[in-house]
Amino acid sequence: MNAPVSLNTAQMQAVHHLHGPCLVLAGAGSGKTRVIVHKIARLLQEGVAPKHIAAITFTNKAAAEMRERAKALVGPRAAKDLAISTFHSLGVRMLRSDGQRIGLKPNFSILDSDDVLGILREAGGTTDAALARRWQWGISLWKNQGLDADAAAAGATSADEQVAVRVMRLYHERLLAFQAVDFDDLIGLPLALLKKDAEARAKWQSQFHHVLVDEYQDTNAVQYELLKQLVDERALFTAVGDDDQSIYGWRGATIENLKRLPQDFPQLTVIPLEQNYRSTGSILRAANAVIANNPKLFEKKLWSEFGDGEPVRVSECDSEEHEAERAVSRIQALRAQDGRNRFQDFAVLYRANHQAKVFEQKLRAAQIPYKVSGGQSYFDRAEIKDLCAWLRLLVNVNDDPAFLRAVTTPKRGIGHQTLATLGEFAAKWKISLFEALFAPSLPSVLKGKALDALREFGRSVSDLQHRAGQTTGADDARPLLMGWLKDIGYEQHLMDGEDSERLAAARWGNVLDFVDWISRRCGGEVTQEAGSTFESERQSVLQVAQTIAVIISLAERDEQQDVVTLSTLHAAKGLEWPHVVLAGVNEGLLPFQSGSESAEPMTPERLEEERRLMYVGITRAQRTLLVSTLRRRRKGRDTVQAVPSRFIREMKLDEAKVKDDPRERLKKLRDAMAAQAAANPKTAGSPPAR
Repeated sequence: MNAPVSLNTAQMQAVHHLHGPCLVLAGAGSGKTRVIVHKIARLLQEGVAPKHIAAITFTNKAAAEMRERAKALVGPRAAKDLAISTFHSLGVRMLRSDGQRIGLKPNFSILDSDDVLGILREAGGTTDAALARRWQWGISLWKNQGLDADAAAAGATSADEQVAVRVMRLYHERLLAFQAVDFDDLIGLPLALLKKDAEARAKWQSQFHHVLVDEYQDTNAVQYELLKQLVDERALFTAVGDDDQSIYGWRGATIENLKRLPQDFPQLTVIPLEQNYRSTGSILRAANAVIANNPKLFEKKLWSEFGDGEPVRVSECDSEEHEAERAVSRIQALRAQDGRNRFQDFAVLYRANHQAKVFEQKLRAAQIPYKVSGGQSYFDRAEIKDLCAWLRLLVNVNDDPAFLRAVTTPKRGIGHQTLATLGEFAAKWKISLFEALFAPSLPSVLKGKALDALREFGRSVSDLQHRAGQTTGADDARPLLMGWLKDIGYEQHLMDGEDSERLAAARWGNVLDFVDWISRRCGGEVTQEAGSTFESERQSVLQVAQTIAVIISLAERDEQQDVVTLSTLHAAKGLEWPHVVLAGVNEGLLPFQSGSESAEPMTPERLEEERRLMYVGITRAQRTLLVSTLRRRRKGRDTVQAVPSRFIREMKLDEAKVKDDPRERLKKLRDAMAAQAAANPKTAGSPPAR
């Protein structure tokens, strides 16, 4: 189903509202990206320069799509200068430009999740990764609420929280010493900059004449405050979001931001987009019925012109295995009925990651190709993280976590005891590990081969740093990078580290892909692919390395493959498929309730967010939706009676029409195969084509 050929009345109203704050309540499938890019075009027609228009979203994929659609509408020249980016990329831009005003060097490092975890374990004096991960989540939530360690300490009520506050203080001391930031800081520090520095605030407010924020319901408290600082009293902004799709409360997003908008901006104009260009009427009725049970911030009811279509069906299954078999049968039946259905037209959605395993098993048994959304990222592979550590060190030699990974990969005769001594020396003199390499007094604690190896490593980093700053464009970048990999013996390092030559070759292939990836960006292709920088001219390897942490951490590698998608409901938001199976719709799964004794009670707020998650799942479907529920399900090592989710009852389906009857489905499959055999006698008896 395609997007509208022209703008409808509500979309036109949103596009032409230019002179005040605007909230566009964009229901699922209502064409919100179309509204944003047309509003950009309208602002350009009004004489606003492209560089003064900021469009902010949450993922590189969404930013890249927005840029491509804007380019198609307004032309490449105008689109080139538009500030279309993620929140985090905008934060990087602001801190690279003005971070020194709050004590941050322009070449600061951006730590990934593993780096943060390592620092927290060291700061907290623990080897317990699970404990450090809890600290990581807690500190992140505090930061997303705009709380520093002092504010967090004031609200800490348990001994565990008080320990986490102490670790938070030590963690931030280390970040300051490393001249490093984590991902939450990419929002929090720009906000601190604007609040504390009037000159910087005036600069960035004048930079952006109009700010458009996509997926506004996913903003956290700090992102909202950053928006307020950027737009100031002019209030020239457009927030596009949907209160019915606010599902990320667990990571700091708050629906309170939607409630605050009309309070903070009394002149706010609210425009609901209710016409859906994705789903049939029966699917939308089910979605509207479910979400009607939540209290409404703003009234909105989805509708479409696609007719009723197939009724939403409910499948009652005996067990998880039976449920997966039913899903596989449905995919096979729908493909047999309509040869135009590809595997990529199907998705199985569920609440929790552990539900995927049995679907994987049954799909493999049926020889149906699939992918699990949220699997290991290309950029999470060890060989890519190795090379990124080197690149981070080129940008910021004070980045101690990057130093430790680079100095030991590949191995160069520098052992743990040597590094421990170097670390003690650096801590004593309050300098970074790299700075310690060339301290005149280092030979007093390290001698011989250990000292020579460390200083040789330091010289190689300095040399590469210099050459990386001089090398511009794809044609020069690739030889530099390949020469560097040869100098450090990285290919041999991979060969020595794997028992399988085939696996080592595959890892080396990933490295070569990564070299090409960087080289293309040096050649000026960043804006077409990543959506996370603001200019597309040729860059040096060092310039690319400065933004690589954000590009990597927010990148999605979503090649179009003809495979069935298995995905959690959270990961499915923003996506759509012709045919959807919504699995495990049972009490305890959806709405989700942990089985542990320490589980939080199902508060009204949590139930409302779980209901919004159900709504998101329903509205991913374009043509058919099967809601699957269990009679019995596994809970730990036990099998227990399962209760259908309250959300099924709330869908208000006609029970006589919607029960999924396997006998009827089998009959349809046989009829379809018979029709296929009659049309193609030579292939009679063959399975349906895949």
